[in-house]
Amino acid sequence: MQKSITFKKINISFTDEGKGTVIVLIHGFLENKTMWKNITPVLTKKNRVIAIDLLGHGKTDCLGYVHSLTLFSEAIEAVLKHLKLRRFYIIGHSLGGYVALKLADRHPLKIKGLCLLNSTSNEDDDDRKVLRKRANKMVQHNFENLVRMSFVNLFTEDSRNKYKNEINIALAEALKTPVQGYIAANDGMRLRENQNHVLANNSFKKLIIAGKKDPVLDFSKSLKEAILTNSEIKLLINGHMSHIEDSQELLELLKEFVK
Repeated sequence: MQKSITFKKINISFTDEGKGTVIVLIHGFLENKTMWKNITPVLTKKNRVIAIDLLGHGKTDCLGYVHSLTLFSEAIEAVLKHLKLRRFYIIGHSLGGYVALKLADRHPLKIKGLCLLNSTSNEDDDDRKVLRKRANKMVQHNFENLVRMSFVNLFTEDSRNKYKNEINIALAEALKTPVQGYIAANDGMRLRENQNHVLANNSFKKLIIAGKKDPVLDFSKSLKEAILTNSEIKLLINGHMSHIEDSQELLELLKEFVK
């Protein structure tokens, strides 16, 4: 069921379904809570699942032109406080993983387990920061073409053909993102700091799910990250969008993670 709260005079949209162990789902950049549409029905059979639209995405409004990880996490916290949730698992895809890490850093005792799905606790390298600044300039004049190009490039070449319909549906959702939301999130990611300590210094359950052909995150770096932070890691065979490219395998991993 679609619900919303007011946070700093803007609307935060979320869904709240099922009963049992609480699982919080946080989508990635240019996505929204609909990315979980095939995962939520499975998880809600035995769990209570909360899926939240991040600032500037889906049906959640923007809040300025820089959505820092702290601001993103404060919006998530507002929803969880409204629902009076004390402890929960949290699963974050890409940008959602960065937000999940910030939330865990601020409230580690509330976290039962944290899953980074096609995400990392590492900061952007210098090249990635330059690309983000460049994209924020380009998107002001050529939003649709930039989103189409960058979104499709998240998938392996085989996946672009095999999952053409699913990709078109996800792309249509991405194109609903306002330019302000794009810029604010991209700057928030560019300015984020290394968060290895959140995984390394906490005893809650930790899982990194990485794609072997991920064009954004080098899986060899994810392997090193898992060792450095004492986190479990699972590798899937495709790219950055595991919920589409490796959906069944991902579902099994997530069910095991929250068991």
